[in-house]
Formats: sequence, structure tokens, C-alpha cells
Amino acid sequence: MKLWAKNFEVNKEIERFTVGRDREMDLYLAKYDVLGSMAHITMLESIGLLGKDELPLLLAELRNIYDQCERGEFVIEEGIEDVHSQVEMLLTRKLGDLGKKIHSGRSRNDQVLVDLKLFTRHQLMEIVGGVKTLFDELIQKSNQYKDVLMPGYTHLQIAMPSSFGLWFGAYAESLCDDMLFLQAAYKMTNRNPLGSAAGYGSSFPLNRQMTTDLLGFDTMDYNVVYAQMGRGKTERNVAFAMATVAGTLAKLAFDACLFNSQNFQFVKLPKECTTGSSIMPHKKNPDVFELIRAKCNKLQALPQQVTLIMNNLPVGYFRDLQIIKEVFLPAFDELKDCLQMTAYIINKIEVNDHILDNPMYDPMFSVETVNKLAAAGMPFRDAYKKVGLDIEAGTFQADKAIHHTHEGSIGNLCNDRIETLMQQTMSAFCFDRVDTAVNRLLNV
Repeated sequence: MKLWAKNFEVNKEIERFTVGRDREMDLYLAKYDVLGSMAHITMLESIGLLGKDELPLLLAELRNIYDQCERGEFVIEEGIEDVHSQVEMLLTRKLGDLGKKIHSGRSRNDQVLVDLKLFTRHQLMEIVGGVKTLFDELIQKSNQYKDVLMPGYTHLQIAMPSSFGLWFGAYAESLCDDMLFLQAAYKMTNRNPLGSAAGYGSSFPLNRQMTTDLLGFDTMDYNVVYAQMGRGKTERNVAFAMATVAGTLAKLAFDACLFNSQNFQFVKLPKECTTGSSIMPHKKNPDVFELIRAKCNKLQALPQQVTLIMNNLPVGYFRDLQIIKEVFLPAFDELKDCLQMTAYIINKIEVNDHILDNPMYDPMFSVETVNKLAAAGMPFRDAYKKVGLDIEAGTFQADKAIHHTHEGSIGNLCNDRIETLMQQTMSAFCFDRVDTAVNRLLNV
């Protein structure tokens, strides 16, 4: 079934090539296509394009289809081109010609746009939840181990004293910034393109504010041409937000692999979270963090993939945009999986609180000694030279009783302020408004 079918058949090879993986990708969008249709036909009834007795019949059947999607039972049947065709076919099969009325005033262009927006909005809500869960684990570990010192590095050389409080807390604060990217992506996503039709509006007196409210969007994409130009741009902006989260996870994963190795022994991963070797019986490999690192490095390429597909396209719709779905839609599950695995292992990770018993780390206290001499009146450069010569002569004695007090230092982590930053960003999403609108649409 093709919504655009006329009195000729498309060459089978052309059909295979142009459809591609679209039917597979459309399964991600199925329940959101139903939601968009419910809002659209409710609006159509309000402007007289559906009868008052027709709307309840269509809404009831669309709810049945939505329930199929929720149960994982929705399929796009053989010979059906896409999710839009499948939904319309199910309605027509059950309700006859009434099912054919739902497409008035829209195009598959704005239909897939609203599907993508609703899908992406929901996925971002889940990613925000995953980021917050990991953030909470990191803050908890930072507070738990705030007094346990560890070496800090520059150039992979022992540098200055750090702490597990700082290490865990650094990644927590990184997620605060990542959450700002997610918030911006969410706000750009949460705008209604429905009613833009093929990109040039409709001669029907559509009430676009009504569908905006029904679907819980903050605003509409006002200009109908821009609504269509937003295809690809929305995905690219969201991909950048996902990539910045992935960048934080990849760096954390690298640290965890390094610090878990026998040469460092700073942390110990729970044995049930490691894998073994087929030949070396002693091995406990950090495969989970290695895969997180690889998956997140791949996710950081997503914005470039989207950009290269949609770049340099002029105004209007082009089939090129279909290919974005293949790289974009599955990426959410991958990032959510990485967030979940990272939070799980951070919760169970063990910290070595005797790292500094090894005298090889003594030189990292050199700056502490320089600062104490300078505070006592010795010019800083003279103190620097004296300590440097003592180290070279092997006479340096490390004083490990450090006392850092400024904001964000070992002795003053400011985790409460970091938590406030996160909470301020979280509160600006206003997810409750969306949930209320969707629930009302499904339960009227």
C-alpha cells in the first residue's frame, strides 16, 4: 500500500532501493505517529473536517493501535510502505472510508517531522534521567571518598595531589554542563511542525496552536518553510548534545580502565563486572568500560554523520533526509545503555585508600613544600629552586599533611553547589507538562 499510488507500478528494484531500511526504522516512530494522528484529527473535528460522531470512533481505534505499539505487537506488514501507511490501513480496515479522512491537511513530510520530534523528545527525557542517575552516583562517591588522596597527572606524569572526591566530582560537574546541552536540544525539539504539510502550509483553516497544546509542545515551528528546514537540523543539534554526554563517558571509561590496571591499582572493578581470558586464568578485564569507551567514541561522530547527510541541501524536502534516521534513531538506545552500565559500575567500584603508601608518589607533594616556604617568606622562585635541587639530590622529604581550602579544591569540593547547578537545569525541562498533555490525549 502506497499513499501516493496511482495507475502504474514502480520498478521492484527501484522500490527496494528507495524504501531501504525505512520500514525497520519506522517501528521506532509508530506510537508517536499514532499520537500525532490523534492530535491532528481532534483538530480536524474542531474545524469541521470530521464529524462529531466520527472523531470518537477514530480516537478509540488509534488508542487500540497505540496499545499494540506499547505491547510490541505493532508491525508494518509486507507490501506496506511505511508507518503512516500502516496506521491508515489499520484504521481503514476497521472503520472503512472513515479511516481515509485522517490525512486531510497534512503531508507525510510534516507527519514524519512530528513523529521524529515526539520520539526525540521522549528519548531525551530518558537520557536526562540516565544522566541524573549517573550524576547522583558520582556525587555520592565523591562525598564518600572526599578525604582519600590520589595522584594527579599532567602529561601522564605524577603532578600534584588530587583526591577521589575531586575525581568523581569532576565527572559529576562535567555532566552538569552536558545537561545544559541536553536542555537546549530538548527545547529546540519541543516545537510543533504539524500543519506545515509539505512545507508550504495548507488551504484548510488548520488550528496549529490546538495541536501544539494537545501534544504538549512549548511552541510551534511557526514558519512552515522553516518547519521543513528543521528536518536534519533538529537531529544534528540533538546529536551534538548526545555527543557531549558521550565524551564525558568515554573519558571516564578510559580513566577507569587505566586506574583499574595493576600498574595503577587506584580502583578495583567488581569481579562480576569483568570478563576473563581463554588462555590466561588470572585475567579480569574491564571489557564493559572498554566497550563504553568505544560506543561513546562512535556516538561522538554522530553530529558529523548527520551534518554530512543534510549539508548543502536547498530549501524543501529531499529523500536524502531519510538516511538520517538510520544513524540517529538507534543512537539513543546505545547512549542510554552506556549511561546505565556506567552508573551501575560506579555504584560498585572499590577505591584503594592506601595509594600514597608507595614512596614513588612522594614527589607530587613538592608544590606543597614550595608553597609552605613561600608562605613563610621565601621568594617563590627561590623556594621552587631549593625543592627542585632537593629532589635531584634525593633529600626531599614529602609532607603529606596538605590543607587546601579554596572553592573546588581537595578540602572544599563544593559538591552542594554542583548539585544546585544540576537541579536548576533539571527543573527547567518541565517534563510534567508534556506527560500531562500526552496522558490527557490518550485517556480522553
